[in-house]
Amino acid sequence: MKFGKRLKQQIQETLPGWRDKFLSYKDLKKLVRLISSAPPLLNGSTTEYEKTEAGFVYLLNNEIEKFNAFFMEQEEDFIILHKELQQRINRVMQEWGPNGTQPSDTDYKDEMARIGKDIVDFHGEMVLIINYSNINFTGLAKILKKYDKQTGGLLRSPFIQKVLQQPFFTTDLISKLVKECESTVDALFPETKEGLRGETEMITVAGEGIFRNTVAALLTMKEIRRGSSTYSQFSLPPLNLPETDFIQSFQLNSPIPII
Repeated sequence: MKFGKRLKQQIQETLPGWRDKFLSYKDLKKLVRLISSAPPLLNGSTTEYEKTEAGFVYLLNNEIEKFNAFFMEQEEDFIILHKELQQRINRVMQEWGPNGTQPSDTDYKDEMARIGKDIVDFHGEMVLIINYSNINFTGLAKILKKYDKQTGGLLRSPFIQKVLQQPFFTTDLISKLVKECESTVDALFPETKEGLRGETEMITVAGEGIFRNTVAALLTMKEIRRGSSTYSQFSLPPLNLPETDFIQSFQLNSPIPII
């Protein structure tokens, strides 16, 4: 599947509300076609080609700024949400847990069920933003490759080096939060190792909600990494999300259809 179609499909399968946050691949592709059809003159004078090329680079830089702004906003929200979830767990355990100030098995289970669902949603949102980073990096690499091939330019290598230093590409913090989120689920729901099917009633995932989008995102990330048999500076790093029971059990047991 060509990247343009894959990108469109990915947006439809994850969060359509993020549509304007993804790479403007179609516009960039049109510019590449326009530049390649207007080669530079040999006398070194300013040409329509040079103006169009400058417009292409300008749009690329705007895209990076767009990715960074959206990614950093989401990252900040995740840090806050993670702290809030930990505080909620501690409060429930201290108040209604077996050793709490007001032990209550009913209140404890009810509130933990709500927290469990919120953890699942939170985990899914983080996986989606990592997928967002992967998709946009891949799109930039592909459009730059297309530019160099069709115009004879040499933008790809220096531009990718710039991209590798951008906030939107640096997903280490979010990947760490994903793992901590999974560890929390393992601690709260020990049955995870046998699959979370036993906790389905406790952790309710909406059929049209974040989970289906998360599964689609995970499958896309795996597909992107299978797209090339060779590794280079333009390749994505190995997928930094473990195949934990938390993920596997929902993928295998969930009745949610994957588009």
